[in-house]
Amino acid sequence: MSASPTYLEVAVAAPLTQTLTYAIPTSGEIPAPGQRVLVPLGKRLLTGYVLALGEEKPEFRLKRVTEILDAFPVFPEGLVPFFRWVARYYHYPIGEVIRGALPGGLTSQSGRQLKATEAGLHYFLVEQPQLAQDYPWLSVLLNNKKLSAATVRKLWKGKEKRLIEQWAEQGLISMEQIISGASIGQKTETCILLAGEPLAPEALANLKPSETKTLALIDDLLPSSTQGLPRRELTKAYSGAGKALASLAGKGIIRLEERPVYRDPFGETPFFYPRPAQLTADQENALAHLNPAIAQKKYAAFLLHGVTGSGKTEVYLQAAETTLALGRSVLVLVPEIALATQLEAHFLSRFGETVALLHSGLARGERFDQWQRVVSGEARIVIGARSAIFAPLADPGLIIIDEEHDGAYKQEDSLRYQGRDLALVRGSQGGATVLLGSATPSLISYQHALSGKYTLLNLPTRIENRPLPQVELVDLQAVNTVSGRPPLFSPQLKQALRSTLARQEQSLVFLNRRGFAGCMLCSDCGQAVQCPHCRITLTLHKGRGELVCHYCGFATNSRTVCTNCRSINLAPIGFGTERIEEELAGMFPKARIARLDHDTTRNRQDFLRILRAVHDREVDILVGTQMITKGHHFPHVTLVGIVWADAGLGMPDYKAGERTFQLLAQVTGRAGRGEQPGRVIVQTHQPGHYSIAAARDHDYPRFFEKEIGLRKALGYPPFSRLINLVVDGEQEEVVQTRAEALTAKGKALRRYQKTAILGPAPAPLARLRGRFRWQILLKGPNLEELHGLCLELEQEHTRLAGAVNLSVDVDPESML
Repeated sequence: MSASPTYLEVAVAAPLTQTLTYAIPTSGEIPAPGQRVLVPLGKRLLTGYVLALGEEKPEFRLKRVTEILDAFPVFPEGLVPFFRWVARYYHYPIGEVIRGALPGGLTSQSGRQLKATEAGLHYFLVEQPQLAQDYPWLSVLLNNKKLSAATVRKLWKGKEKRLIEQWAEQGLISMEQIISGASIGQKTETCILLAGEPLAPEALANLKPSETKTLALIDDLLPSSTQGLPRRELTKAYSGAGKALASLAGKGIIRLEERPVYRDPFGETPFFYPRPAQLTADQENALAHLNPAIAQKKYAAFLLHGVTGSGKTEVYLQAAETTLALGRSVLVLVPEIALATQLEAHFLSRFGETVALLHSGLARGERFDQWQRVVSGEARIVIGARSAIFAPLADPGLIIIDEEHDGAYKQEDSLRYQGRDLALVRGSQGGATVLLGSATPSLISYQHALSGKYTLLNLPTRIENRPLPQVELVDLQAVNTVSGRPPLFSPQLKQALRSTLARQEQSLVFLNRRGFAGCMLCSDCGQAVQCPHCRITLTLHKGRGELVCHYCGFATNSRTVCTNCRSINLAPIGFGTERIEEELAGMFPKARIARLDHDTTRNRQDFLRILRAVHDREVDILVGTQMITKGHHFPHVTLVGIVWADAGLGMPDYKAGERTFQLLAQVTGRAGRGEQPGRVIVQTHQPGHYSIAAARDHDYPRFFEKEIGLRKALGYPPFSRLINLVVDGEQEEVVQTRAEALTAKGKALRRYQKTAILGPAPAPLARLRGRFRWQILLKGPNLEELHGLCLELEQEHTRLAGAVNLSVDVDPESML
């Protein structure tokens, strides 16, 4: 490449499938790959990301970069091939891929800001006041004297565009081009340093009293390092130091410098975990395979299949030590933010400040600072949820995917990527060792291990050979009750809870449904209260006094009326963790009961508070959803009660059996991890179902053989690949027509003989957030053919245009 390239390949933060070429800015400054730039696109200015530099002049006329937004790259050049792969495989604009990968608040763009002129204020307020009623946005404009660029951007896409242009021509409103969007950056603080040699006595004598006192405090507080004394610490100790600092700096006695400040997301480390005295033989064997692979600095994939409590985390930690010693970095992925807290404590205990966190639970400023620490190389270990796969590590040598089976690794909106799969791609591109760990591996990963695509490592026993808990199935259909309906708590579970409390041991009660009741049913007409935006019943949250849609977030007062017959006779039907907690409090009034679900853990502090209370034995019974099943080590929990084991088996999803087995095996594994043996009581309506029976016996191989046989007979993954196309819009007839047109187009393309087109059909969740949804499933063994057909259907959708959206979900995790 030339020493002075003049052309830039830029991915623009806009829904464009291709990258664009720009000339360098008029200043002659050349940005590096990974830097953000402001570029013209049509009549707008948008953020772009430099992917590559070149000197070969294109045949078309080029526009110039308007501005370079960063002093240094915000991601390493080595990530560019990864971004290209993600965009191509998931059928998503590469600029949008990069924008989603970066911390929020880094995207700038131009926009139109509207202001009402003096003539306009008189016209709209005096001559035509009814216009403000006809156009609510106009009322906002008149009240605030301006309308934001974001609001105008929405109006510009609709019928109001021509009206706005007309009023602008008449001088009633003015339009101003502004740059907006970027809202986060490096935080700095002023630091104080001594300028040079100590002052002579005569110079000290000429100082003001406030200056003398300030200098004395600086001598006392200034650390021995060259980092300087933060100004805020000095002014906190002496309020009069502010003016004195300015005069001392003016006399050249001190220097004031701006230094970056990192917003700390960790706070108090939740727990400290010491290094074990020795490893088990199985752990030693796993590391004997991993460490040589890490040292070779070539791609290798391992599946660590370890039962709950077998010590997978220690294998992660020691493999990370090996990687760091070789000068490479480590990326650790967890399925949920809650689990990141668990591993965070382990890694902080072992590696201290070299650890960074990256997940959506951080505040924008915290995430930006953590990203900067990684870019600069200060942090060499990154822990995070699925989005951390885009962490700007320059040379990751080890990528760990904990609980690799978990469906939370799949992003279900916008860029629908699978974090586990991207970890394998990134490892392959960067020559890293990829370690997938789970007590209940995904069917596909285990099949890859058996076929030799991954190396299988086993941890078949618990630490110190502690036994796996005994599991008892209770057939709810056989439990006699006065009402004839199955009870919430069987006699066996009640007695077990009573006995556990008497022994002063802890219990977990699991139900994977939050809220108090699944729905509110009208006693007069039988109609359930539904979300007005989704075809979904509203869940009763009794403590909040609300009915809530768990899909779009709509909430209304629980004291509502039936929308069908206006009756007030509404009764709660079903149950959730909130009701379980209330029932337990009634049965055991002296027990200390806590609940762990998304309703009780709105932030990290709430989550840590509940976890610490359980670890400190301040909780007797912990009620929770799947949040309590993953990775938690509660050594004093000896009883686990599963209220409704087969809740997920009726879902319209080919993975229902797999998910049920994994969930039961994971929650079962919370019992008996300490000195005392564990017991698990599983309440179910289908005790004979293979997934429930296999979970009872801790028998993953038996479950795998049964499930893989069913998948093979039906031609589902891993024996085929899937792409789910979802058409959505505000008018159901239009959506249906488009779905049918795309299906007809696909079936007319004879060259895709190996790919089946299933549908179209209404999606199981047929209406969400006010939009109707139809889906088309592409299914076939040939990945190239599958993607080719998908591209042609996308092009057909673009050609047809109209007010409908098409979403592409490659390798869907859920069919809802």
